[in-house]
Amino acid sequence: MNDRQSFVLINDHVLGNALRAIRDAAPNSRVTVAPPQRSLDQNAKLHAILTDLSRSGIEWAGAQRTVDEWKVLMVSGHAVATGAKADVVPGLEGEFVPIRESTASMSVARAASLITYILAFCDMNGVELRETRRGGFLDGARAA
Repeated sequence: MNDRQSFVLINDHVLGNALRAIRDAAPNSRVTVAPPQRSLDQNAKLHAILTDLSRSGIEWAGAQRTVDEWKVLMVSGHAVATGAKADVVPGLEGEFVPIRESTASMSVARAASLITYILAFCDMNGVELRETRRGGFLDGARAA
């Protein structure tokens, strides 16, 4: 048996394989069942929205922000808005560093919530979502 096996439970056949792997596992093996992680489509949509936001000309704390900076701001704001942990700690050189959750490890539902949060921010601030629309991530019903 391989050292590690991972199964996405998409049908009964895969479920059977997972159950066999558990049954055949060595003592003290670890088994983890987790909700689906964010999808590649969600990641693409997130980055399209953040790109539009970075190109919008909106300033935060006196400066226009890059995609990466908006991502940090949005993930932190979303965490606070949803009651999750958000922290800022002193860094190794005396700077301040935000400690935040990783978007790569978000569940599908958590990523959807983050995207909704960012879209609401864009709506409230008049951000035109050209790249987001061009990528096919809006159905046209939402006017930017």
